[in-house]
Amino acid sequence: MKWPRLLPQDITGVRFAVNVFISSTILWYLLRDILNTDPIWSIASMISASDPHVKEAARMFRARMINVLVGCGVGLFLLLVGGSSEWKLPLALAVTVLVSTYLVRIPTMWRQAPITAAIVVASGLTEHSKRTGVAHGLHKVAEVLLGCLMGIVISYLMSRVWPLPDPPKKPVA
Repeated sequence: MKWPRLLPQDITGVRFAVNVFISSTILWYLLRDILNTDPIWSIASMISASDPHVKEAARMFRARMINVLVGCGVGLFLLLVGGSSEWKLPLALAVTVLVSTYLVRIPTMWRQAPITAAIVVASGLTEHSKRTGVAHGLHKVAEVLLGCLMGIVISYLMSRVWPLPDPPKKPVA
């Protein structure tokens, strides 16, 4: 009778789990216990920007950061222009998708741009104040950026402590 192996031959998933465990622990403690704010946006962003392979993590980090900045810019612009209207949210999402798709042209993480715009615009609409909405929206975007930064930093540090072989090359289609 063969016993199943406890760890698979390819331990990339185990390394990713360790990365996520360390990063989420740090973010939880920093944001929840020290800064007294909800860490969920930061943790979700960290997971999206993390990878056990540093080159892939760097690629995801770059794409995510650019699309976060696009979404934040479009969201802030539309939040500050004109009055308060619930139509601003779908308009911001559509404009952000168009800017991200046709001007920025970084397909990796392109969905992040409208998500960020939604965070910013929805903050303004729910707060019923442009100033409070901008402050709340920028706070959430800062949490997203912190999560992305944590993801790449831990990926890099773990690659030094526990190196993995390079991932296999993907066949060109």
